[in-house]
Amino acid sequence: MQKRHHPLPSLWLMTDERMGDALLPAVRALPRGAGIIFRHYTIAPAERRRLFDAVRKVAQKRRLMLILAGTPRQARAWHADGSHGRHKGAVTAPVHNLRELDLAQNAGARLLFLSPIFPTRSHPGLQTLGRRRFAALCRHAQLPVIALGGMTAQRFRQVKPLGAYGWAAIDGLTPKKA
Repeated sequence: MQKRHHPLPSLWLMTDERMGDALLPAVRALPRGAGIIFRHYTIAPAERRRLFDAVRKVAQKRRLMLILAGTPRQARAWHADGSHGRHKGAVTAPVHNLRELDLAQNAGARLLFLSPIFPTRSHPGLQTLGRRRFAALCRHAQLPVIALGGMTAQRFRQVKPLGAYGWAAIDGLTPKKA
């Protein structure tokens, strides 16, 4: 993993299979210093690696942090900047409730992705945290919290005062087709 001499990004693109051909344009549209959580869990391993390498090439040129949803060992082998998950050694961790928040902090994560705050296409029908529960979990967190789930720049301005360090999105950071 590459050493970084700056704080963790406050803006993150979450990737998934729904992005299709919009993935690389979304990565190119990110401002320098942003981050990417590369997921794409359901595609074949060789295709996942090929796609990751294409994203990594753009990320390096644009000075973006690239985290792989996978084990720390896999992240090192793929030359990612770290791993994302609920395991020891993960740089970033997904959190949906107090139990997961405590587990992530105890496992050594450096950044928590707290979701879903708002309804999201990624998880239709899933109960959202809402602002009150989001704020309560932020107060309990001892690490920076990234707001996730139906997020946009406008919604981030609404939840930042509740304790959000930054925000992440798929649709909210994917350029719309003309």
